[in-house]
Amino acid sequence: MATVIVDVMLKQEIHDPQGEAVLSASHRLGFGAVKGVRQGKRFEVELEGPADGAALAAVEELARELLANPVIEEFSVHATE
Repeated sequence: MATVIVDVMLKQEIHDPQGEAVLSASHRLGFGAVKGVRQGKRFEVELEGPADGAALAAVEELARELLANPVIEEFSVHATE
């Protein structure tokens, strides 16, 4: 069994109100060194078998079609050890 991580983030040019709210709250809590926050999603996909090239390609297709909105989000896929 293998686990593949899919990280989904809003594209840089997309307004991120949740990230802005976390940034503001971090300053109120005394974390003034925080200069920016972007929110995202993380999916852990468990696969039967190894996380070889074909499996990673399949998870990438899953991310493109289901897990991320390609209009406003970008994603990365990587296998864990």
